[in-house]
Amino acid sequence: MSPKFLRIAVVLGLLSAIGPFAIDMYLPALPSIGEDLNASTAAVQMSLLIFFLSMGFGQIVVGPISDMVGRKLPLYGGLALFMVGGVGSALAPTIEWLIAFRFLQGFGASAGMAVPRAIVRDLHTGTEAAKLMSLLMLVFSVSPILAPLTGSQIIENFGWRAVFWTVTGAAVLATILLATSLKETRPVEERAGSSFGTALSGYRFLMGDRNFLGLTAIAGFGIASFFVYLSSSSFILIDYYGLSPSVYSVFFSINAVAFIGMSQLTGLLSERFGLRRVVRIAVVGYATTMVVLFAIMASGVDRLDVMAALLFIGYGFLGLVIPTTSVLAMEEHGEIAGTASALMGTLHFAIGAVAMGVAGVFFDGTPLPMVAGITLCAVISFALAKVTIGRGREAVEAPAE
Repeated sequence: MSPKFLRIAVVLGLLSAIGPFAIDMYLPALPSIGEDLNASTAAVQMSLLIFFLSMGFGQIVVGPISDMVGRKLPLYGGLALFMVGGVGSALAPTIEWLIAFRFLQGFGASAGMAVPRAIVRDLHTGTEAAKLMSLLMLVFSVSPILAPLTGSQIIENFGWRAVFWTVTGAAVLATILLATSLKETRPVEERAGSSFGTALSGYRFLMGDRNFLGLTAIAGFGIASFFVYLSSSSFILIDYYGLSPSVYSVFFSINAVAFIGMSQLTGLLSERFGLRRVVRIAVVGYATTMVVLFAIMASGVDRLDVMAALLFIGYGFLGLVIPTTSVLAMEEHGEIAGTASALMGTLHFAIGAVAMGVAGVFFDGTPLPMVAGITLCAVISFALAKVTIGRGREAVEAPAE
């Protein structure tokens, strides 16, 4: 890879990682935030939920704007909002102020989620685009491993407010790199035909495509199951099971390792069995594992090692679901790939946010409601796969012997 290619990958990778890091570094702080601000568990979880909502739905707005005015201006605006939200969160005197500033921070992060994918398409196609995109995806995969570990160390030594100062500093660094190391990739002459009207037409078309929506929902409920774990796990592992924030971060990271490890096998397995068959097998494995976990927990077996082992297996299967369904959903929409990608990302976040909100209502400080929420999402994902992915269509794409 050329130095220029690597430089662009680093800049886009940092821009893409801002949002995930602002989530994952924050997780070990949830119990201490509740204590410090005298807030309920549901209120603290709302500060996480609102970030997901604004980051998810913000992509719908930012994507078309980047087509109309260029890529860099929305990124500058997003980073500025993110920094305002970060400083406000660090100084928040009440949980209500924290929720409000997390909304701003999430909306700012949406630019880092949507625009880098568009920049990749501006700069490269084919193999080079795949290489650059794979680096961005690697950042997303590494974030759940490194961010909680880093966050727990910051929290133990400097308190939860230091997490927001840290991610704000990362946004400052990203702004400097954006200004000095990345050129505008969408020339003025290419913006002429872009408008909110053309974007709305593309969104209307995709909302009528049952195959696209079905595949997006399969992944959406898979992601939602992880969001349910994400929103409740720190309270359960730290408050209920008595783990320290550092040990909690290790438990959280183990699931990310399973997800990353299995997702790297997607290409190999898809070449051997076909994308649709990989999805079917993966959702069966995921749903079965989660049903077994729920049955064990519901029977009265309350063991952390059992829960951790089955979640590890389950999230390994999930690592095969997300990339394969994304490829399948996009394969028939190459001419509107940007719009399809933005809508897919927003729907994923919307489904995940709803699942987190529902799980928060039933949360009682014990593991069973969290496990029930994860299991329900896994079963819905399995049911959607049965409806959306037919054996007849799979025969068309079966790999050659």
